[in-house]
Amino acid sequence: MSFEDLSPGDKMASMRTSMAFQRTRMAAERTMMAILRTSLSMIGFGFTIYTFFTNFLNRSDARGLLAAQAPSRFGMALIALGILLMALGIANHYRYMQTLRGMREDFKRRGFLQGGDGFPVSLTLIVSFLMVLLGLWALLSIGLRAVASGVL
Repeated sequence: MSFEDLSPGDKMASMRTSMAFQRTRMAAERTMMAILRTSLSMIGFGFTIYTFFTNFLNRSDARGLLAAQAPSRFGMALIALGILLMALGIANHYRYMQTLRGMREDFKRRGFLQGGDGFPVSLTLIVSFLMVLLGLWALLSIGLRAVASGVL
């Protein structure tokens, strides 16, 4: 049975179902954006803490207040946590979108939905992947500086 063979009431139900899939996809995108914001905040905060306290410990009146390795360890921990959160968010989003695409294809195959090009490429997922790379760069940068200065 195709979409054209449906009664007007069934066509309306099909359109509502199609829009429900789009709303669900957009909700998944918003969830991914929330994960992106949270992990980016953690990565940025970790890098900021490292920079601030490293500069703070270089002052003569601040020596001895903190262990020399504390800023790099805490900054690296926050960055690593942000990267982990982002990686888990990417994996969860990808798995969920694959399930949603499969359900949509099943509905199309049964004739409940009209055909179409499906879901567009997730720009949020692409940006999230780039943020993982940025976080890895920040983690590597801090780690190399700490090793070079003999702190780690």
